[in-house]
Amino acid sequence: MERAPLLELEGIQKRFGGLEVLKGVNLALYPGEILALLGPSGCGKTTLLRVVAGLEAPEGGWVLLEGKDITHLPPEKRGIGFVFQDYALFPHLTALGNVAFGLKGKDRLEKALKALDRVGMTLFKDRRPHELSGGQQQRVALARALAPGPKLVLLDEPFSSLDAGLRESTREEVRRILKETGTAALLVTHDQEEALSFADRIGVMRGGRLEQVGTPEEVYLRPKTPFVAQFLGRTNLLPGEARGRYAETCLGRVPLLEPAHGPVLLSLRPEALRLSPPGEGVGGVVVARAFKGHDLTYRVRLPDREVLVQEAPGCPYREGEAVGVRVEGFGVVLEGEAPKAVRTQKA
Repeated sequence: MERAPLLELEGIQKRFGGLEVLKGVNLALYPGEILALLGPSGCGKTTLLRVVAGLEAPEGGWVLLEGKDITHLPPEKRGIGFVFQDYALFPHLTALGNVAFGLKGKDRLEKALKALDRVGMTLFKDRRPHELSGGQQQRVALARALAPGPKLVLLDEPFSSLDAGLRESTREEVRRILKETGTAALLVTHDQEEALSFADRIGVMRGGRLEQVGTPEEVYLRPKTPFVAQFLGRTNLLPGEARGRYAETCLGRVPLLEPAHGPVLLSLRPEALRLSPPGEGVGGVVVARAFKGHDLTYRVRLPDREVLVQEAPGCPYREGEAVGVRVEGFGVVLEGEAPKAVRTQKA
């Protein structure tokens, strides 16, 4: 039996003056699901989140929560939690006071304490925001959003102000809490790694539209367009001539995930290529080498273009060395042409 969506967006349109920011966005979010909206600055992802929250009114379309039209309901009547990018904690209130703010009933403090306990902040309940670290403030903001028991929480780049190490651990903890409570979440981020590791599904936005929605694996391994392919990680965009299950390219014969025929544009991830001694594969020269601890990314100049190759940390080739490049993965046929901005990439 197919699940009914918790949140449905149908044809959402939004303008600011003469600028069309959202262009008929359709999206469904299911109970307990975490969905990340990913895209560059100005693509409309934060505006879409604000429309769901009721902080912006759309010019067209509908927002449905559990089948109920909430398009024109004020934010406080939607029953949706919101964690802002800067957390928006009241500086004069304690952690407990911030979480209890807005709760009603005689048991409001009990609910607030329970929410703080859920995020591991009970010991800090009497501290004010300036006495808490960034990660602790983030947990208090999450506790405040969860305290009323919403079925949906909106997260507006909530990890962006944390340092790299704390960002990863906090992200894992927040995901655990959302899953334990069964709370659905809509996350806005421009961080590809964050979207891939945090979300159950990803919606890639561009120019006010959703270009592709799917699981992290689907969107990364089977991008539909050149924009999605290059935005969700590095890739090589190669023209070729498809002949069923493979395509002839400057790298030779490339196996395809899906059969195709005629002129095509392929996405070939750097990890689908391997370096070999000269004479094996297509000959090239290493022009850049970037060591990243867990892997090495090479930029190799071929006779008519440059490609990115991802290798293990022990790969011995250095800048200026002649190498061979072999294909050991699959190419994905893309829709449309490569944007000029992504034809040449850096290691």
